[in-house]
Amino acid sequence: MTEETKPEGNNVKSKPKEDWVKLNIGGKVFMTTKTTLCRHPNSFLARMLHNDPELPSLKDENGAYLIDRDPNYFNPILNYLRHGKLIIDPGVAEEGVLEEAEFYNIPPLIKTLRDRMGLATNGSGSANHVYRVLHCQEGELTQMLSTLSDGWKMNQLVNIGSQYSYSSSDQSEFLVIVSRQVDERPEQDSHTTLKERSLKDQGSRM
Repeated sequence: MTEETKPEGNNVKSKPKEDWVKLNIGGKVFMTTKTTLCRHPNSFLARMLHNDPELPSLKDENGAYLIDRDPNYFNPILNYLRHGKLIIDPGVAEEGVLEEAEFYNIPPLIKTLRDRMGLATNGSGSANHVYRVLHCQEGELTQMLSTLSDGWKMNQLVNIGSQYSYSSSDQSEFLVIVSRQVDERPEQDSHTTLKERSLKDQGSRM
Protein backbone atom coordinates (compact mmCIF):
# COMPACT_ATOMS: atom_id res chain seq x y z
CA MET A 1 0.00 0.00 0.00
CA THR A 2 1.24 3.45 -0.80
CA GLU A 3 0.74 6.82 0.83
CA GLU A 4 -0.06 9.80 -1.34
CA THR A 5 0.86 13.40 -0.67
CA LYS A 6 -1.37 15.86 -2.50
CA PRO A 7 -0.85 19.55 -3.11
CA GLU A 8 -2.78 21.88 -0.86
CA GLY A 9 -5.14 24.72 -1.60
CA ASN A 10 -6.15 25.62 -5.13
CA ASN A 11 -2.79 24.88 -6.72
CA VAL A 12 -4.23 21.94 -8.65
CA LYS A 13 -6.37 24.33 -10.70
CA SER A 14 -3.45 26.59 -11.57
CA LYS A 15 -1.78 24.06 -13.87
CA PRO A 16 -3.18 22.16 -16.86
CA LYS A 17 -3.96 18.53 -16.15
CA GLU A 18 -1.23 17.21 -18.46
CA ASP A 19 1.43 19.08 -16.47
CA TRP A 20 0.77 17.08 -13.30
CA VAL A 21 2.78 13.95 -12.59
CA LYS A 22 2.96 11.33 -9.85
CA LEU A 23 6.11 9.78 -8.38
CA ASN A 24 6.06 6.55 -6.39
CA ILE A 25 9.17 6.86 -4.25
CA GLY A 26 9.79 3.92 -1.96
CA GLY A 27 6.04 3.23 -1.77
CA LYS A 28 4.96 6.82 -1.08
CA VAL A 29 3.27 8.74 -3.88
CA PHE A 30 4.08 12.41 -4.45
CA MET A 31 2.11 14.67 -6.78
CA THR A 32 3.76 17.65 -8.43
CA THR A 33 4.22 19.25 -11.83
CA LYS A 34 6.57 18.57 -14.71
CA THR A 35 7.61 22.21 -14.52
CA THR A 36 8.80 21.70 -10.94
CA LEU A 37 10.66 18.47 -11.68
CA CYS A 38 12.35 19.97 -14.74
CA ARG A 39 13.62 23.03 -12.86
CA HIS A 40 17.18 21.76 -13.42
CA PRO A 41 17.38 20.26 -16.95
CA ASN A 42 20.31 17.93 -16.21
CA SER A 43 18.81 16.46 -13.06
CA PHE A 44 17.76 12.82 -12.79
CA LEU A 45 14.07 13.81 -12.58
CA ALA A 46 14.14 16.08 -15.64
CA ARG A 47 15.96 13.47 -17.71
CA MET A 48 13.49 10.80 -16.59
CA LEU A 49 10.51 12.90 -17.70
CA HIS A 50 12.21 13.57 -21.03
CA ASN A 51 12.57 9.80 -21.58
CA ASP A 52 16.36 9.81 -21.49
CA PRO A 53 17.39 6.41 -22.95
CA GLU A 54 20.10 6.08 -20.29
CA LEU A 55 17.48 6.25 -17.52
CA PRO A 56 14.75 3.67 -18.24
CA SER A 57 11.66 4.32 -16.16
CA LEU A 58 8.84 2.12 -14.93
CA LYS A 59 5.38 3.11 -13.72
CA ASP A 60 3.07 1.50 -11.20
CA GLU A 61 -0.54 0.50 -11.85
CA ASN A 62 -1.66 4.11 -11.25
CA GLY A 63 0.81 5.62 -13.71
CA ALA A 64 3.25 6.93 -11.09
CA TYR A 65 6.96 6.80 -11.88
CA LEU A 66 8.68 4.16 -9.74
CA ILE A 67 11.86 5.30 -7.98
CA ASP A 68 13.47 3.04 -5.39
CA ARG A 69 14.66 5.69 -2.94
CA ASP A 70 13.82 6.76 0.63
CA PRO A 71 10.68 8.97 0.59
CA ASN A 72 11.55 10.60 3.93
CA TYR A 73 14.42 12.49 2.33
CA PHE A 74 12.49 13.43 -0.81
CA ASN A 75 10.20 16.01 0.80
CA PRO A 76 13.04 18.58 1.21
CA ILE A 77 14.15 17.85 -2.37
CA LEU A 78 10.69 18.42 -3.83
CA ASN A 79 10.05 21.57 -1.82
CA TYR A 80 13.40 22.97 -2.91
CA LEU A 81 12.44 22.41 -6.53
CA ARG A 82 9.11 24.15 -5.86
CA HIS A 83 10.34 27.34 -4.23
CA GLY A 84 14.13 27.28 -4.07
CA LYS A 85 14.35 27.13 -0.28
CA LEU A 86 15.87 24.32 1.75
CA ILE A 87 13.56 23.31 4.59
CA ILE A 88 14.37 20.15 6.56
CA ASP A 89 11.93 18.93 9.19
CA PRO A 90 13.25 17.98 12.65
CA GLY A 91 14.42 14.38 12.78
CA VAL A 92 15.43 14.29 9.11
CA ALA A 93 19.19 13.85 8.73
CA GLU A 94 20.96 16.38 6.52
CA GLU A 95 23.34 13.64 5.36
CA GLY A 96 20.38 11.72 3.98
CA VAL A 97 19.05 14.74 2.11
CA LEU A 98 22.53 15.37 0.68
CA GLU A 99 22.74 11.78 -0.52
CA GLU A 100 19.42 12.20 -2.32
CA ALA A 101 20.39 15.58 -3.77
CA GLU A 102 23.48 13.93 -5.24
CA PHE A 103 21.42 11.05 -6.62
CA TYR A 104 18.93 13.41 -8.28
CA ASN A 105 21.86 15.58 -9.42
CA ILE A 106 20.71 19.04 -8.30
CA PRO A 107 23.96 21.09 -8.05
CA PRO A 108 22.62 24.23 -6.30
CA LEU A 109 20.97 22.12 -3.61
CA ILE A 110 24.11 20.04 -3.18
CA LYS A 111 26.15 23.21 -2.65
CA THR A 112 23.58 24.61 -0.19
CA LEU A 113 23.62 21.40 1.84
CA ARG A 114 27.39 21.10 1.85
CA ASP A 115 27.75 24.74 2.93
CA ARG A 116 25.16 24.20 5.64
CA MET A 117 26.99 21.10 6.87
CA GLY A 118 30.39 22.79 6.68
CA LEU A 119 31.70 20.40 4.02
CA ALA A 120 34.18 21.35 1.33
CA THR A 121 32.93 21.65 -2.22
CA ASN A 122 34.78 21.14 -5.46
CA GLY A 123 36.07 24.05 -7.49
CA SER A 124 32.79 24.71 -9.28
CA GLY A 125 30.75 24.51 -6.10
CA SER A 126 28.60 21.72 -7.57
CA ALA A 127 28.70 18.04 -8.33
CA ASN A 128 28.32 16.48 -11.77
CA HIS A 129 27.30 12.87 -12.17
CA VAL A 130 27.48 10.39 -15.01
CA TYR A 131 24.80 7.70 -15.11
CA ARG A 132 25.07 4.28 -16.73
CA VAL A 133 22.59 1.43 -17.10
CA LEU A 134 23.92 -2.14 -16.87
CA HIS A 135 21.98 -5.26 -17.78
CA CYS A 136 22.50 -8.61 -16.07
CA GLN A 137 20.81 -11.81 -14.97
CA GLU A 138 20.11 -12.68 -11.36
CA GLY A 139 23.09 -15.02 -11.12
CA GLU A 140 25.44 -12.31 -12.39
CA LEU A 141 24.18 -9.52 -10.14
CA THR A 142 26.49 -10.09 -7.16
CA GLN A 143 29.58 -10.35 -9.36
CA MET A 144 28.68 -7.22 -11.31
CA LEU A 145 28.18 -5.14 -8.17
CA SER A 146 31.39 -6.43 -6.65
CA THR A 147 33.37 -5.22 -9.68
CA LEU A 148 32.16 -1.63 -9.42
CA SER A 149 35.00 0.70 -8.51
CA ASP A 150 36.53 4.01 -9.60
CA GLY A 151 33.82 5.90 -7.73
CA TRP A 152 30.87 4.10 -9.32
CA LYS A 153 27.97 3.25 -7.02
CA MET A 154 24.59 1.63 -7.53
CA ASN A 155 21.62 4.01 -7.45
CA GLN A 156 18.70 1.85 -8.48
CA LEU A 157 17.94 -1.79 -9.24
CA VAL A 158 15.05 -2.52 -11.63
CA ASN A 159 13.70 -6.05 -11.99
CA ILE A 160 12.56 -6.46 -15.60
CA GLY A 161 11.60 -10.13 -15.23
CA SER A 162 12.83 -12.82 -17.58
CA GLN A 163 12.20 -12.20 -21.26
CA TYR A 164 14.30 -15.09 -22.48
CA SER A 165 15.03 -18.48 -21.01
CA TYR A 166 18.40 -19.98 -21.91
CA SER A 167 18.29 -22.66 -19.25
CA SER A 168 15.93 -24.44 -16.91
CA SER A 169 16.77 -21.95 -14.14
CA ASP A 170 14.86 -19.13 -15.91
CA GLN A 171 16.70 -16.38 -14.01
CA SER A 172 15.25 -12.91 -13.54
CA GLU A 173 16.87 -10.04 -15.41
CA PHE A 174 17.82 -6.68 -13.94
CA LEU A 175 18.72 -3.18 -15.03
CA VAL A 176 21.27 -1.64 -12.67
CA ILE A 177 21.52 2.16 -12.69
CA VAL A 178 24.94 3.29 -11.48
CA SER A 179 26.52 6.71 -11.22
CA ARG A 180 29.74 8.41 -10.32
CA GLN A 181 30.78 11.97 -9.57
CA VAL A 182 33.10 13.34 -12.23
CA ASP A 183 35.80 15.97 -12.08
CA GLU A 184 37.42 17.94 -14.88
CA ARG A 185 38.47 14.85 -16.79
CA PRO A 186 36.53 14.17 -19.99
CA GLU A 187 33.44 12.07 -19.46
CA GLN A 188 34.70 9.66 -22.11
CA ASP A 189 37.46 8.51 -19.77
CA SER A 190 35.04 7.42 -17.05
CA HIS A 191 32.77 5.77 -19.60
CA THR A 192 35.66 3.82 -21.09
CA THR A 193 36.75 2.60 -17.68
CA LEU A 194 33.37 1.11 -16.87
CA LYS A 195 32.81 -0.18 -20.40
CA GLU A 196 36.15 -1.95 -20.46
CA ARG A 197 35.43 -3.47 -17.07
CA SER A 198 32.00 -4.68 -18.22
CA LEU A 199 33.42 -6.17 -21.42
CA LYS A 200 36.15 -7.90 -19.45
CA ASP A 201 33.57 -9.37 -17.06
CA GLN A 202 31.37 -10.52 -19.93
CA GLY A 203 34.37 -12.12 -21.64
CA SER A 204 35.26 -14.06 -18.50
CA ARG A 205 31.79 -15.57 -18.44
CA MET A 206 31.85 -16.72 -22.09
